[in-house]
Amino acid sequence: MEKTFRFELGELDLGQLLDGLESRAEAWEKTAEYFRMGGMPDDEFFLIEESSGLDEAAAIAGHYRSIIATIRKQTETQ
Repeated sequence: MEKTFRFELGELDLGQLLDGLESRAEAWEKTAEYFRMGGMPDDEFFLIEESSGLDEAAAIAGHYRSIIATIRKQTETQ
């Protein structure tokens, strides 16, 4: 079983943490979209994350979204 950690963060630090996780989730979502579409439109620029393909990129994006949802759910109960 995975070990659980508890942290105490100020509101500003929590916002920064969530912002960073959102950025990572978006990067992986765009990478998954790149694999799904076989490329991106010429007017959009981003760095593709190193990945074995669509399935891995989508799974990592989903994991980031899950972490974000867990943190938001826990903050709503406080």
